Amino acid sequence: AVGIHGEDIDSAINTYNLLSERYFTHASPTLFSAATPKSQLSSCFLLMLPEDSLEGVCTLLSRCACISKSAGGIGINIHNIRARGTHIKGTHGESKGLVPLLRVFNNTARYVDQGGNKRPGAFAVYLEPWHADIFDFLNLKKNTGKEELRARDLFFALWIPDLFMKRVEANGVWSLMCPHLSPGLSDCYGETFEKLYEKYEAEGKFVKQLPAQEVWKAIIVSQVETGTPYMLYKDACNKKSNQQNLGVIKSSNLCTEIVEYTAPDEIAVCNLASIAVNMFVSSDRKTYDFEKLKAITKVVAKNLDKIIDVNYYPVPETKTSNMRHRPIGIGIQGLADAFILMRMPFDSEEASVLNRNIFETIYYGALEASCEIAEQNGTYSTYDGSPVSKGILQYDMWGVTPSDLWNWTVLKEKIAKHGVRNSLLLAPMPTASTAQILGNNESIEPYTSNIYTRRVLSGEFQIVNQHLINDLTDKGLWNDTMKNQILANLGSIQNIPSIPDDLKAI
Repeated sequence: AVGIHGEDIDSAINTYNLLSERYFTHASPTLFSAATPKSQLSSCFLLMLPEDSLEGVCTLLSRCACISKSAGGIGINIHNIRARGTHIKGTHGESKGLVPLLRVFNNTARYVDQGGNKRPGAFAVYLEPWHADIFDFLNLKKNTGKEELRARDLFFALWIPDLFMKRVEANGVWSLMCPHLSPGLSDCYGETFEKLYEKYEAEGKFVKQLPAQEVWKAIIVSQVETGTPYMLYKDACNKKSNQQNLGVIKSSNLCTEIVEYTAPDEIAVCNLASIAVNMFVSSDRKTYDFEKLKAITKVVAKNLDKIIDVNYYPVPETKTSNMRHRPIGIGIQGLADAFILMRMPFDSEEASVLNRNIFETIYYGALEASCEIAEQNGTYSTYDGSPVSKGILQYDMWGVTPSDLWNWTVLKEKIAKHGVRNSLLLAPMPTASTAQILGNNESIEPYTSNIYTRRVLSGEFQIVNQHLINDLTDKGLWNDTMKNQILANLGSIQNIPSIPDDLKAI
């Protein structure tokens, strides 16, 4: 709290009280580094290759190492690295492609961990599926095969244009290309991308053609075996982003909760915090306190905006980007806990309505706080031309009508008058570390089991669903026999006859 607010004692005390009462938590790097000599408080960094050359690759590697050293998670896009076998003019050699390069990044992630051995280094690598090295890329995390063709410590993600999915659906042909021979594909999206891609196809500027479903099957096999690649949809991400006025967005971050613009001289950054949404269920478990949720959201938004100014930036390009666009990321944890407390099955209609109202409230509170800061300090530098500056909010882009929980007309009028201070606001992050601190279930996830093991650097520990134990104790059912029955069922209670159906439902 002091690390964020400095001499603003009232705000520091308010933040301290809310943190200690477990209403919200800042992200792990903020908790690690606040009020230290090098207070690097941001969670996520998005980088792109400055240029397809040895110098560009080494610059990117150096930036990644500096960021990982100061506890940042990294997302990089490598759409523009030439494919294996492509001619290199300067040396009359041939490119080795993505695999040897990504092995270097893999070893960097192993060598430079996050913030002095607190967490292992973590890099997510994004590639578009038209790249000629796509099959090598999909094999990198597999457990079998030659060791020199694997990079198992990286995370892999695909940045998929709609055209690929259309071709898969129609069982059409897909052309693999080299970005050196067919440039510009990663610099456009939507119809512009489709026209350029089809133009290259017509001109024969591809390395290979094959059925689109062959690539699709390779993606699915890789996901079944390794859990990756993650799949993000390039056109949707660009069309729905409030940063679309800056240029084409080329990747997400390590955990895919933010989608930000990157450039050779801009490394996108995001400061995160998560709100424990289970804390707003009333003591009688009948109602939900949306007013308090909005008030806490506003505190969190203002804290995150302050972090942008007090933060230590590991490389200058990170400061450039963060000061220009001022994105923040507010997420949640404990959604499954909130549903259990209110006796709602996770997949029920009432849970769906509560979920929607929670996020609507957080978005409203974040916008209102950002507008209040803009009234005092002005808008962010690149505000003009953004969807928000034209009165277009997220629900407008998705074609959704908000509920009547909040007065959106009044808020839109305020924003039209004062603008907003932050280009991005919400980011539902995984909360893998911070949910353990507050004792909640992660993010928006359901409980995977009632008893499971968490593995951290210091070892393994058991996590038990406390709500289940409390409910069984209230009904006089909790004893050693019950514990052993749950263990025998691998954490499930669905096949234990003595547990009532209403508990099984939630």
